[in-house]
Amino acid sequence: MNKKLLFIILYLYALVFSVLKTIRFPNGWSEAHWMMDYRLGFIKRGLAGAFFGFFFERNEQSILFLSSVILLTLYGLLISIAYRETLRNRGNIYTVLLYLLFFLSQYIIFSAHLIGYLDHLIFLLTILVIWLLRKRMIILSSLLVSISILIHEVSFFLMLPICCFALVVNEIDQTKLSPKNILSSGLIKKMIMFLVLPLAITCGVSIYQEVLGRNNYNQIFNYLDHLKFIDRNVAKSVASAYTIKFTVYFNEESPRFFQRIFASKCSVFFGIPILFMMYLVYKQFERVNRCLLLLLAVIILIPLCLHAIAYDNYRIWSFPFIILFLGFWILNSKVKAKSTTDNKMSMIEVSFAIVSFLLISLVPSYLMDNEVERFSTIQRVMILIPLIILGIYYFKKAPIKGY
Repeated sequence: MNKKLLFIILYLYALVFSVLKTIRFPNGWSEAHWMMDYRLGFIKRGLAGAFFGFFFERNEQSILFLSSVILLTLYGLLISIAYRETLRNRGNIYTVLLYLLFFLSQYIIFSAHLIGYLDHLIFLLTILVIWLLRKRMIILSSLLVSISILIHEVSFFLMLPICCFALVVNEIDQTKLSPKNILSSGLIKKMIMFLVLPLAITCGVSIYQEVLGRNNYNQIFNYLDHLKFIDRNVAKSVASAYTIKFTVYFNEESPRFFQRIFASKCSVFFGIPILFMMYLVYKQFERVNRCLLLLLAVIILIPLCLHAIAYDNYRIWSFPFIILFLGFWILNSKVKAKSTTDNKMSMIEVSFAIVSFLLISLVPSYLMDNEVERFSTIQRVMILIPLIILGIYYFKKAPIKGY
């Protein structure tokens, strides 16, 4: 079999399997977010709804159409990036394994389950900003990050750090990353140019939320409650989410912060695969400056800080997978990856790969709205058999040559 075709089949098969486990129509929470805009005055997360209302009729069918287009576009870009970077690395075993685990991961599972959520739009914009930073379009990139923060303030944790990493990688010689080199490279000036507007927007939204946010509760609730396709309880929940102070969320959720990170089911089911995938990145770029790899490791884990202000534990644990994917793309497109002369892994690496594969593909995810994944354990094993056969077929072959 042509190995280029094999990569596409492997990644698509894993993606489709993950999506089919949880795909559904947008739920009431996501539909309510698309219905929110600035007609009731300034609110956080209002920009996406404002654009939506300008171009589409405000109804369920339009929300489903737009949500599907956004999600399919995101999946198409992820497959395209994975394919190109795999070819760039000549089918390196660590690269293929990393992408297989990603397309089986809880990020893909939850992205399908939470179709319509604004997270998907944020990651689409993140991919665009990373590409623009590669073209040295810093001002335009800063503007897009600011727009993303107005779409959803979670962009501060999900988008801004990985985009800063892209700026560092693009502007600094990775072999000479040091305080002296940073000061002399002009990076600080470019970083300030990139960050000043997003940070100002974040501070402005935060201050508004603390001072005036609660004033809009009744207006938001009454507006959503009069929409036929929005449940009354969802209207209450969304109205609260749009008006409660960030400090209230922090006071309520932060006491469980360390438990959610170090002593929860996700610490095992999500944590082990994430750490193993981080190890795969290290194996690819172990010759790169260690400070740069440490910076990426920190950025991959930054989304877990959301545990201090939010309670959707499983959704938050899915974010490091996509940040890791983007970080690998940034490094691989700029830095020459380690050349692998054989396609062999140590027994320890194989053991962790198997454990990570089993945790990601066979352990059921805890979904929202009391839903469960579609496939039983036996059905999953049966569906995964062709993927395993294709994987074994590839891993027995030598790395690709002559690209």
